[in-house]
Amino acid sequence: MQHLTLGKEVTYSDKYDPSLLQAVPRSLSRNAIKLPCKLPFSGSDIWNGYELSWLNHKGKPNVAILRCEVPITSPNLIESKSFKLYLNSFNQTKFHSQTQVEQHLAKDLSQCAGEPVSVTVIPSSQFADITFGKFEGTLLDDIDIDVTDFDITPELLKTSEDKTLETLVSHLLKSNCLITNQPDWGSVLIKYSGDRIDHEGLLKYLISFRQHNEFHEQCVERIFYDIMQQCAPKQLTVYARYTRRGGLDINPFRSNFESPYPDARLARQ
Repeated sequence: MQHLTLGKEVTYSDKYDPSLLQAVPRSLSRNAIKLPCKLPFSGSDIWNGYELSWLNHKGKPNVAILRCEVPITSPNLIESKSFKLYLNSFNQTKFHSQTQVEQHLAKDLSQCAGEPVSVTVIPSSQFADITFGKFEGTLLDDIDIDVTDFDITPELLKTSEDKTLETLVSHLLKSNCLITNQPDWGSVLIKYSGDRIDHEGLLKYLISFRQHNEFHEQCVERIFYDIMQQCAPKQLTVYARYTRRGGLDINPFRSNFESPYPDARLARQ
């Protein structure tokens, strides 16, 4: 991890430079939580970049929103600060077309991740078409609980013998950046079938991430695996949407039975 620019003083480049992108092996965290070699989930990491700009062939600026999906089977996740620096390197670079910009983005991000990354560039003429979404489900946040422990405690996850299919939502997810300790704020949706998960225990478990240092993608995989290990649901989806930092939001989706939902940013994003 010493090679990362994260947490270090850097010089911003305004000329296109794909070498700014930095990869973090997914195996680092997956080995730490002892995920099996055959992953117990599928999914993707959905990114939105709100600070994408470049110059056309006459030097006139264009602005757009970037949307991309990184497959979770890729050997690497893309480090977010390097992603920001990379996007800023487009700012004073001339491109002939938006298509050329998309091609560079797809090629560079795929090379960093180690697998093909899908890329969509949304021009300013389509900004008005972007609408907010929301997590539909039972909100856990109004449960009146006493919280005394802010260390991750999977043992808080308990079940009853009642069978259920339900979707649970919390906006109280918070963790910290693995390198800088900056806070990461998120909302999480948990959909499952099987023995009913105790709502109070689940909320306490989610709150126990509050002082934990880990990247967004790693936190979601830890939540998924802890729930599987402690509660053994037949079906499970864990989907988190994090607030943006540096013009980027990251939204990891993990499931053993369904595909990622259409991208729709929440109010805090």
